[in-house]
Amino acid sequence: MARYTDPVCRICRREGLKLFLKGSRCFSKKCSFERRSTPPGMNTMRRRKVSEFGLQMREKQRVRRSYSVLERQFRNYFRDAERQRGMTGENLLRLLEMRLDNVVYRMGFASSRAQARQLVNHGHFKINGRPTKSPSQQTSVGDRIEVRDTRQGRTFFKAAPDTMRAAQIPDWVSVDPTKLVGSVIAQPTREQMPAEFNEQLVVEYYSR
Repeated sequence: MARYTDPVCRICRREGLKLFLKGSRCFSKKCSFERRSTPPGMNTMRRRKVSEFGLQMREKQRVRRSYSVLERQFRNYFRDAERQRGMTGENLLRLLEMRLDNVVYRMGFASSRAQARQLVNHGHFKINGRPTKSPSQQTSVGDRIEVRDTRQGRTFFKAAPDTMRAAQIPDWVSVDPTKLVGSVIAQPTREQMPAEFNEQLVVEYYSR
C-alpha cells in the first residue's frame, strides 16, 4: 500500500496552512510551520501572481493531503461524490470524514490521522464486532467502532481513555472512553466539517 514517507511538515509549509498532520506537536512550539511558514525550496520569497488554476489545484492538494489520500484514490472519491445527491463538494468532504481512520481520529483514539491510520493498519479495531485493517473503509451511521478485546491491555490503550476525554469530539460521533467504544450517530453536516477548506475550488478543478 503506497503512502507518503517524506517529511510531513513540508506539506504544511507548501500549502501555507497548518494541516495538523503531526498531532499534539502541531500545537506546541516545535511546530515547524510556526517557526518558518515559507514554502520549502529555494527562492521561496519570490512573489508571483497565482492563476485561477493554481488556486484550484492548491486547494485540492490541501484537502487531499490533510486526509493523507493519494491522487488516484482522491479522484475516485470525487467521482463517488458526483454520483450522490446534493452538493458534490460537500459530498466529497463527507466521504473523507467517514473514512475509518478519520473516524478513529475524530473519536479521540489517536492524536492525528496518521496515527489513527497506523492503529487501524495494525488491526487494533473492529467494526460491529468484525476486526478490520482497512483505514479507507467507509463507516455508516450506526456503526460501532471499538478496540479489540485482545488489544485493550496494551500500553497505548491504557492511556487512551484520558486522551479521548481531552479530545474535542464532534457531535456526529459518540464515545465511551471507559469501554474504548465509539459510534457514528449521524453523518457530518458542512458546519461540522473543516471550515478552512473551500470545496468549491476542488469541484472547479475536476470540472475543467
